[in-house]
Amino acid sequence: MSDVRVSAAGDFPPAAFIEALTDFGPGRARIWGNSSAGQLVVHDQGEGWADVTEGTNAGGIWQRYRYAWSPSEVRLDVVDSNAFGTGSYWLYRLTGEAGDQRTRIDLHIHRVPTTTKGKLFDPLLRLIGGVYFGRDLRRSVRRIERLFAEKGVRGSP
Repeated sequence: MSDVRVSAAGDFPPAAFIEALTDFGPGRARIWGNSSAGQLVVHDQGEGWADVTEGTNAGGIWQRYRYAWSPSEVRLDVVDSNAFGTGSYWLYRLTGEAGDQRTRIDLHIHRVPTTTKGKLFDPLLRLIGGVYFGRDLRRSVRRIERLFAEKGVRGSP
């Protein structure tokens, strides 16, 4: 079992981060580097929740998540996976700063390995997960900042 905690901050309101994280359209992989477009399946979706399978070509890990979100938090609970099982989750906590024009993102990833693949990845996650997921979160934040700035220039919300 492994836990990874990383943080980042971006020049956009919390709602912009939530919008980007819960947009399951064709441009998702441009923001979220670990979400391969060919492995994205939206099974069902409603107000404040989604049932989504995502995967990455790197390592061949896929996970089916139950997304649930509010204005200050997005939680992804693993429903099924080829590596990690029940009890695994990603929790994004968002704090607005500077009048909500800047957002601090605290990410907690909890993994419960249930397959051989998961048990092989678990020690690696403990060793380099903070560096890997921290860098990945900061990249996504920079991409959201660019998108938010572009929308502002065009006058869109």
